[in-house]
Amino acid sequence: MSMKKKIVFIINPISGTHSKDEIPNLIEKKLDHELYDYEIQLTGYAGHATEITKNCVERQVDVVVAVGGDGTVNEVARALTHSQTALAIMPCGSGNGLARHLCIPVNLKKAIDIINAYNIETFDYGIINQLPFFCTCGMGFDAFISLKFAEAGKRGPVTYVENVLKEGLKYKPETYEVEDDTGTHRYKAFLIACANASQYGNNAYIAPGATMKDGEMDVIIMEPFDALEAPQIAADLFMKTLPKNSKIKTFRTKHLHIRRKQAGAIHYDGDPIMTDPEVDVHIEPQGIRILTDPNMTEDPGQPNFLLNAFSDLFNNINNVREDIEKRGHRIMVINKLMLRKLTKL
Repeated sequence: MSMKKKIVFIINPISGTHSKDEIPNLIEKKLDHELYDYEIQLTGYAGHATEITKNCVERQVDVVVAVGGDGTVNEVARALTHSQTALAIMPCGSGNGLARHLCIPVNLKKAIDIINAYNIETFDYGIINQLPFFCTCGMGFDAFISLKFAEAGKRGPVTYVENVLKEGLKYKPETYEVEDDTGTHRYKAFLIACANASQYGNNAYIAPGATMKDGEMDVIIMEPFDALEAPQIAADLFMKTLPKNSKIKTFRTKHLHIRRKQAGAIHYDGDPIMTDPEVDVHIEPQGIRILTDPNMTEDPGQPNFLLNAFSDLFNNINNVREDIEKRGHRIMVINKLMLRKLTKL
């Protein structure tokens, strides 16, 4: 009889919006005890999950489970790169970007079913200025909105869209020199995002065609846009249609070097940090092992046709633009309409 697998659950008690008090009982009830010997550890401060995970790697633990949001997942995953210890996720955050991309259910009972299946696959991850990321990184408004979202009292997709709409109309684009294997190009951009996976979280798809298995990242350059174009861009994030937007330029590369005029914010998996004017991003292929659903490894990135009907509503805005411009509250009307629709999704 083969030996049981060693698995450690790292629970961040303050991630997301829900209590974690019942999770230990759920683990005891649902985990396959014939397959696993388990232990549970709670984090107490920022960076604690990384410390615990490093110890798990030293002890040759088979699986470490990040029980929390994208920040917890990043802390655990960064300590697992290029090791034989695999990552598993029980998503409990407000965004759950990596879990959603990998089709790991936000229903925790079903997430444990994935763990019990013990299907391990190897994926790429990225590094921005020596900081690992597993979903996305970026700069410009991309990093600025991450800071605003982190500061928001509320969580969820509506809060995200509210920040995009309110802050986006005031944000000043920057000029960037972007160097890849095709040469150096200059862009005046609202944001530059580098995506290893398809979404930020909350089903906001910055790169709906991205895969974590191709050894490349999807680079998204968003050009400046005006007030009437903002709702369409925000809607496209959720409809998986952003690459079709005329304000978006996309390409794929293994390595990217970006120069900007001054130091500023970047983000890695939604965590903002200040860094130098020079920003270096690259992909580490096949660098992390993750437990996945054996029936569906990654989000296929295909448009949701029901939601596309909603997207069509915003495409029709151009048809009535002249009429809207005659009204003093045109932006307010559009924004309220979009937010009302999103709360029903």
